[in-house]
Amino acid sequence: MDRLPITANGFAMLEAELKNLKTNARPNVIQAIATAREHGDLSENAEYHAAKEQQSLIEGRIAELEDKLGRCEVIDVTAMSGRTIKFGATVLLVDEDTDEETTYQIVGEDESNIEEGRISISAPLARALINKEQGDSIEVTTPGGSKAYEVLDVKFV
Repeated sequence: MDRLPITANGFAMLEAELKNLKTNARPNVIQAIATAREHGDLSENAEYHAAKEQQSLIEGRIAELEDKLGRCEVIDVTAMSGRTIKFGATVLLVDEDTDEETTYQIVGEDESNIEEGRISISAPLARALINKEQGDSIEVTTPGGSKAYEVLDVKFV
């Protein structure tokens, strides 16, 4: 069984989603199914079929979250230090072609959000950054072509 690296914030986010599904979404869809059943013939009841499909999606997501939470390895980024890039590091990069600076934190797959500056440990850029240090240059092949970056700073916050 593979362990899934995740930050404490990412773990809390998954737990909150699971709690919401169990305490809000699941009871709501059960009520919707009961209400749809009261309308009579289930074979032609679109509301009933839609509610059953929604229930299936909710139960599937609950099972997926319970599995992931059971396999998560929570990594306390605030207890980490050093100059070498590893999981949880916040990295300041400069694009060597455009001189544009960008900051990314390397996080677990379920907590990545490029708009918020969090990239998945499995992303090509994150894989290229692992074990690099401040001052190192990397080249990454992205869907948009090859990009060259220099690591300006590494911190753990």
